[in-house]
Amino acid sequence: MLGKKALLIFWAVLAAAADFNGQAAYDFTAQAVSYGPRPPGSKELAALRSSIMAFLKKLPCSISEDSFTASTPAGPIGMSNIVALFAGSSGRAVAVTGHYDTKVFKDFRFVGANDGGSSTGFLMELARVLASRPHKDDIYLVWFDGEEAIEEWSAEDGLYGSRHLARRWQHDGTLSRLKALINVDMIGDRDLGLGMDSFSSPEIGRLVWRVAADLGYGRHFLRKAIAVEDDHTPFARLGVRVLDLIDFDYGPANSWWHTSEDKLDKLDPRSFQVVGEVVLETLWRLEQQ
Repeated sequence: MLGKKALLIFWAVLAAAADFNGQAAYDFTAQAVSYGPRPPGSKELAALRSSIMAFLKKLPCSISEDSFTASTPAGPIGMSNIVALFAGSSGRAVAVTGHYDTKVFKDFRFVGANDGGSSTGFLMELARVLASRPHKDDIYLVWFDGEEAIEEWSAEDGLYGSRHLARRWQHDGTLSRLKALINVDMIGDRDLGLGMDSFSSPEIGRLVWRVAADLGYGRHFLRKAIAVEDDHTPFARLGVRVLDLIDFDYGPANSWWHTSEDKLDKLDPRSFQVVGEVVLETLWRLEQQ
């Protein structure tokens, strides 16, 4: 049985996790979507980047732009990851990441409310919560540019920002301090169902699924196996324990993915709430390791 002290800690963690506000994450997402299509190199993405950085400058974190020129099928494109560091004291680190760009489509207007928007808004709300949350580990929040392929998905076309930052962190030693990296993508779906990604670390996957069950959200964390190339994979290939939280069943038979139907009306603040509480509790449990 749990002792009195352990019970108090357990309930304190549950209360802290509830500080995440799903409605606020949804509202941040709506702000991102208001810029319209946001492909890499566009003025719309640059404006969103400025907005995110202005928001972060109000918080007690270190902010940097990881800027580079990507070689793409459409020619060289300037891209910039946004990196916010909430410093701890343990010498160890964790990262929560997601992309803020949207895919280029010429035949319809794609605003990516879920695909690109939800990860943007989620990370902004997570930053707000972390600003007032004591923690021992360094916590990196990263908004990746260039997750989407410029033309057709391949090893060279797509994941531009995460491939660049993974190499940079390998060279500067940051990777050696990372206990885990959790990537969020398409997590705002009003019918939330997150699959178990086969490219992710089984150990981190078991931890997150256990946290979800403990918080009463097990129904949203499915036992269905999926295989998704996403912004976590460049880090996984370099030996980092990673997890991709993604709902890759967006609409009937995934019919809203990469279509003009990916709009705010398909999202639900409660989905953001679920993922936010689970990620925050996971960060706390990782600190205990």
